[in-house]
Amino acid sequence: MKFTFLNINKIVLSFAVLSFIGCTNLDEKLLDEVPSNSNADPEASLAAAYSQLGEGTFVDHGSVFALQEYSTDEALLPTRGSDWGDGGKWRAMHEFTWDANNDVVKNTWNQLNFGITRSLFAIGSINKSSISNKALFLAEAKGLLAYYTYTTIDLFGQAPYRDPDNINAPIEIRKAETTIDALITEVEGLIPNLADLKTQNTHAGRFTKQAAYALLADMYLNRAVIKNKTAATFNFTEQAVNGGGTDMDKVIQYSTLLINNPLFSLESNYFHNFDIDNNTSKEMIFTVVQKKIASSDKGSDNDLAYMSMERIQKPSPDNRGTNANCVTPEFYYSWNGNFEDPRFHRHYQYADGTWFRNNGTDVSVPSTSKVEGTGKPWFHFNRGLQAGQQYGPKIINGNFDMTADGRIKVYKLFTEKNTTLAADFTPELNFDNPSEAVFTQAQINRGVRNFKFEFDPGYGNNGTSGMDVPLYRLGTVYMMRAEAYFRSQNITAALNDVNRLRTGRTREALFNNAPGVAISSLDANILFKESGYELYWEMYRRKAMIRFGKFDLAGTAKPASQPYRRIFPIPQATLDASKEFSQNPGY
Repeated sequence: MKFTFLNINKIVLSFAVLSFIGCTNLDEKLLDEVPSNSNADPEASLAAAYSQLGEGTFVDHGSVFALQEYSTDEALLPTRGSDWGDGGKWRAMHEFTWDANNDVVKNTWNQLNFGITRSLFAIGSINKSSISNKALFLAEAKGLLAYYTYTTIDLFGQAPYRDPDNINAPIEIRKAETTIDALITEVEGLIPNLADLKTQNTHAGRFTKQAAYALLADMYLNRAVIKNKTAATFNFTEQAVNGGGTDMDKVIQYSTLLINNPLFSLESNYFHNFDIDNNTSKEMIFTVVQKKIASSDKGSDNDLAYMSMERIQKPSPDNRGTNANCVTPEFYYSWNGNFEDPRFHRHYQYADGTWFRNNGTDVSVPSTSKVEGTGKPWFHFNRGLQAGQQYGPKIINGNFDMTADGRIKVYKLFTEKNTTLAADFTPELNFDNPSEAVFTQAQINRGVRNFKFEFDPGYGNNGTSGMDVPLYRLGTVYMMRAEAYFRSQNITAALNDVNRLRTGRTREALFNNAPGVAISSLDANILFKESGYELYWEMYRRKAMIRFGKFDLAGTAKPASQPYRRIFPIPQATLDASKEFSQNPGY
């Protein structure tokens, strides 16, 4: 279905919002389906605005993730033999050859615009209602609108808007350079009407006061860049929009409100933030709640885990990976001297004490861990960055090959599509044409894989997931505050925050729960690397690279690029359908 976003009549909009998902009770932890005759329900319209955070937008590898990660030194999705060619749309993200017709760019633009549309519809619906909690729900809807709009102006330099109380009002184009200050003012004005997290039945999936603080810290950290993204340098200590002080003072203020809040604390097991049950993490501030209510549920996605796994790597007899994305050599080797950091890798320990070492010494692991809903054995791969030869189970007659005493046998793995090629993940990528991210069938296993997010085997290979996708968590906030201190010339405070992240994490019991090691000094390059250690694969890297002056540099299969590439083009289909938008310079 083709939409000209925010140029839809009310009937079509009502249908479109509810054809995805609705909710009759926002106090429920998980959103429930609503009948189609509830299309005027303000709670349903607000639930639909929340739902768009899922629906691929922030949970699928091919939307915001693709633009924020595949365009960086952290991640790429190469063509692997006959897989992932797709007209070059994935490679273009890393090769910097995208244009206004790229499907990934167009899909992301459309999904974000639909988030804006749903939020505006929710605002209008709530405004017309007399429901209890009206002020709270209205503040949440406006907070979601700000979040979608901020993400859109960051990526595309402009975003649509329409008066939510007048469906016939003309469309307005909100330009990044003027909109960022307005968004900051709007979100600051919402705070009195927002709930504190865990009051009024809220949870991290709702836009609370704490979500607003995190968003404000993010907007202030990037304000100078948003105002003039192609500038040679950025004034990070400009006078703040409101309340005195500089932009960095505001980042510190809002971050400190979160860091000092007793609701939040750093998880010693870093990877618990990305487990299927990460809703119990004490770091979660604002998340995309991924519910598992049916295999047909489109609101959640397993892609953040599924995309890196080789096809031969099978968490259950019903699941496999897809052998797609990987980290770059630049990012992998940025960990030199830090390969023992608790955020780099973690081995899995089964209930009987068996460790999966993934080094050729494993013979078998217990089959006592079962997949919810199927009762089939669950093989747990290790977490974090996976390099070298891989090991795991084999499938025989539709089930794992088992030992006589009922354990899962562990084998050296070979790639599924080239069965004589060992599944040996190498840091070097070595493309035959260095400027094109294309592998032959004999080269398809290259690239260190990222198993940071836990694979949920409860449904299909790339189906739904019970893992909540963190948009803001306490680790994010510490990193933002560290950078704000650094840019304010308070290096000691910045180093303290970096070391709080490093030493607040511990390794697994296999390594005596050893804490991470503090560092003794900090400069811009070290701070940039530390940002990557804490926040890799979390849709943060592009913004950090631009702030630190790294985004335009050449890298693996990426040429040195011009500053206009820091903003993505408005899709040609949008320009063809709407006279209100104009193309960004350079495209």
